[in-house]
Amino acid sequence: MLIQHIRLLVAGTACASFLTMTGCTMPSKTPITDSYGSDPDLPKPQSSLLPTVNIAPAKGWPVGEMPIPATGLKVQAFAKGLRHPRWLYVLPNGDVLVAETDAPPKPDDSKGIKGKIMKWVMQRAGSSHPSANRITLLRDSNGDGVAEQKTVFLQNLNSPFGMVLIGNTLYVANTDALMRFPYQNGMTQITAAGNKVLDLPAGRLNHHWTKNVIANPAGNKLYITVGSNSNVAENGLEQEQGRALIMEFDLNSAQARPYATGLRNPNGMDWQPQSGALWTVVNERDELGNDLVPDYLTSVKEGAFYGWPYSYYGQHVDTRVKPQNPALVGRAIPPDYALGNHTASLGLAFYRADLMPQYRDGALIGQHGSWNRKPHSGYKVIFVPFQNGQPVGQPQDVLTGFLSDQGKAYGRPVGVAVDSSGAILVADDVGDVIWRVSPLSTRPKK
Repeated sequence: MLIQHIRLLVAGTACASFLTMTGCTMPSKTPITDSYGSDPDLPKPQSSLLPTVNIAPAKGWPVGEMPIPATGLKVQAFAKGLRHPRWLYVLPNGDVLVAETDAPPKPDDSKGIKGKIMKWVMQRAGSSHPSANRITLLRDSNGDGVAEQKTVFLQNLNSPFGMVLIGNTLYVANTDALMRFPYQNGMTQITAAGNKVLDLPAGRLNHHWTKNVIANPAGNKLYITVGSNSNVAENGLEQEQGRALIMEFDLNSAQARPYATGLRNPNGMDWQPQSGALWTVVNERDELGNDLVPDYLTSVKEGAFYGWPYSYYGQHVDTRVKPQNPALVGRAIPPDYALGNHTASLGLAFYRADLMPQYRDGALIGQHGSWNRKPHSGYKVIFVPFQNGQPVGQPQDVLTGFLSDQGKAYGRPVGVAVDSSGAILVADDVGDVIWRVSPLSTRPKK
């Protein structure tokens, strides 16, 4: 017991020293806007003994405080009192499913001083709580923008994230398996035992644990995101088998294959309305300084390689990765659109509705926010306009105000979705709220 106390004391002292030193890290002198768009500025990598740590401590929303919507819009709480809501899915009848979830136990991801520091960072930033492991159904029967009905729809899951309905089958992506459940229109709870459809990479390390899933328009194939098991393969390439990719699963043959690889941590996926192409948002690598590497939004090309871990933003070689793979780097293609350095862009939904025509066909993106950049970046929902199936211009703020003037996090946006009326829903996993964004004035229904 004495030895254990000594080890904890040493670890705590090391963490305190680490945070003191990283608190002295110089802030970026480059505007964050330089790392957005189709042609971002990519400065030289910055290496240091200790990485930047600049945590926005999770505080939650004070009474009377709310996010700030763009001009001409309003925001209200669609549902409160949730437990770490991360992801959203709107059912055909208008019911909203929310995954209340957090990371599973990862005993091998918190070993050593660095592991203990990272665990503390995540806790400070509002994560690493015991996962609720459930999906909750929210129903707004009277159309006032507030869910008056909240029921536990599915429980006893394993860090669930993505959800998709095909016919009468609901697919749920747990951290370690794709599951399916029977569904009937209007039901408020599923009690039937689910069936495992496909094992997904997980295990004791399971660094990027979230798994998202969507279906193709024909409903015969599923696409599943699997993040890397490290920052830049520092745990060994053998730990990255079947990871850092988007997987395609054929429902007819029950066969899975890599669809696109070299994607460090893809999360949100959707089909672009004008082109019909699959797009995703990806969290890029850390510890190259405040101004590298931008997270990004990109179309997902079948068979394409996007660089991780050997290179970033196309063929910019990351010299930390050894051994290198020049042949694979030579195949790496750059993403389509940069979303800012360390913004932790997670949610993605293309806007197809008519309620807010200014957003038609463009991408809504939830940016969870940085913990490793000075000054902070992200912590908002943005809109990227599209023309002819491609992103154009600079992003526009849709929902801001998630950070206090003192740099504390009132909330952190994650998943975004569009409800049956055309309003925008945002999952806030620090505020434990689902926010609803709509026009200040809505035309009466005909």
